[in-house]
Amino acid sequence: MTPNAASTSSGPSRRSFLASTAVATAAVAGGMPLLTACGGSDSEAREGTTSGKAADKLLPTYIAGNVAQPDLPPKNGSAAGYTGKVDLAALATSVPDKLGTGAPFKVMSPFWGSPPKPGCAYYTALDAAAGTKVTWQNQDGYTYGEKLGAVLASSSIPDMVVVPSWELGGKISNAVSAKFMDLGPYLAGDKVKKYPNLAAIPSDSWRMGIFGGALRGIPMPSAATTFIVPYYRKDIFDEKGYSVPRSPDEFLSWAKDVISAKAKVYACGDMSWSAAGIFGVRPAGTLGWNIGDDGKLTYRIEEPAFLEALEWVRKLFDAGVVHPDDRARSGDPGQRFTSGQILVFCSDMSAWYAKTAEQARSNPDFEIGALDYFGADGGNPSLWAAQPATIWSLIRKGASKETVENALAAANFSAAPYGTKERMLVDYGVEGTHYTVRDGVPVKNDQGNSEVVNAWSMLAAPAPYFAHPDFPEVARKQAEWQQRMGAFMKKTSTYGMNIVEPSRYAGLVSQFEQLEIDYVRGHKKLSDVQAAISTWRSSGGDKLRDWYKELLDKNGSGN
Repeated sequence: MTPNAASTSSGPSRRSFLASTAVATAAVAGGMPLLTACGGSDSEAREGTTSGKAADKLLPTYIAGNVAQPDLPPKNGSAAGYTGKVDLAALATSVPDKLGTGAPFKVMSPFWGSPPKPGCAYYTALDAAAGTKVTWQNQDGYTYGEKLGAVLASSSIPDMVVVPSWELGGKISNAVSAKFMDLGPYLAGDKVKKYPNLAAIPSDSWRMGIFGGALRGIPMPSAATTFIVPYYRKDIFDEKGYSVPRSPDEFLSWAKDVISAKAKVYACGDMSWSAAGIFGVRPAGTLGWNIGDDGKLTYRIEEPAFLEALEWVRKLFDAGVVHPDDRARSGDPGQRFTSGQILVFCSDMSAWYAKTAEQARSNPDFEIGALDYFGADGGNPSLWAAQPATIWSLIRKGASKETVENALAAANFSAAPYGTKERMLVDYGVEGTHYTVRDGVPVKNDQGNSEVVNAWSMLAAPAPYFAHPDFPEVARKQAEWQQRMGAFMKKTSTYGMNIVEPSRYAGLVSQFEQLEIDYVRGHKKLSDVQAAISTWRSSGGDKLRDWYKELLDKNGSGN
């Protein structure tokens, strides 16, 4: 049940999109030593990955939930879709007994927007229902990596910490294995049956929670299908009679026709994120490695598609069809989209609902659509699967048994499936306090919009789904779009693996994010990008390739 919040300020930061590919799916970490490459320092012993039978032994037993069957079951790696109203009077109970003892524990989590005040009605209600007493240490999501690094380097770590994959750079990856406990004694195998909502999380998602050879992360599952979406103003397209572009050349031609600098209307924002899907560029981070049909292992920046995508985006900037504020990387592209200053913009899947709900009253004619990805030649696209989990909550080493059990009780409550009282409480809060019911649909009030935001939902989540009781058509369109795009999806050789690269290679590709930004805007030359690729190879990229080849030889390919 996706809350119908009016605010759209919450969500991953721009930095989390890692320049040209898919949100948090770009960077992953974790794992245990390679069987043939262990030894040496403690840091070295945490490098590598755990996959295959070794990983299977660490995982919780999977027990599928059976509360509410989706109208659109998952297909081609998509999330499920619920397109009808839920019977609020007949919500199921997924946590019949409070699993928490009321013992206090502290949680540090990223937060986008203004966090609720301690002791607010929402926090109080959740604690009462779950049997917990959580002290939230919410940190600004836009600078979370800095805070996370400082906390993990200190001797004072909160009892539970939420770690997004896009922050797993540098020393943080190894710190995760060093500072957080093995949850296997509480969750592995049939032990998870104490926490049925956690047991219903898919095994592929749990596998991504293996860090340092142990099950440490409680996952927030995500669909494998791409969730970076090229949105367009369908209402304006229909009004003007515009045809939806079906190739890079068609898009550029259309963009030149619609631009009107005098009227302050531009075709699009920065299309870098979607260009990766159009040209088949693999995600950044560990997912960027793949063994091709020729048997060669390459990283994403070595493929011709990488430069082709950059060159196309540069053409858009050179043609003047991109809004000047996107060139300057200032302001809010989403606001420019809803105000009609740009007709196409790239964001994650959540914007489909958020923008629809935001504009429902002030602009009832507003309709957001999603372009189906097309290939570089106008044919079918080559899309790459996202990892099945990209955010985890972890419990610090040394936490007491009671603290661990209370943290797991909170995670189990947060992972409640659609159609349950627990999911309703997490997503909407308390009826009469945070929302009212209109025509069978829960509608949040001002207090709900200020308190019931991204806190509890970061601890864990059920298998991915779309459900918007107030805008069911959006849920249907989201699920169907992912199903269509999933038909063209492939998995890289590192799919489903939580990999920790050797720390000596940390920062090897860090210059590319800014270089890509500068190149498409005309501040750098193609030769600068090519030189950076050559430098990457000579300064460690080729050695890192050898390391990955050994890893894949010993652990098998993820695809």
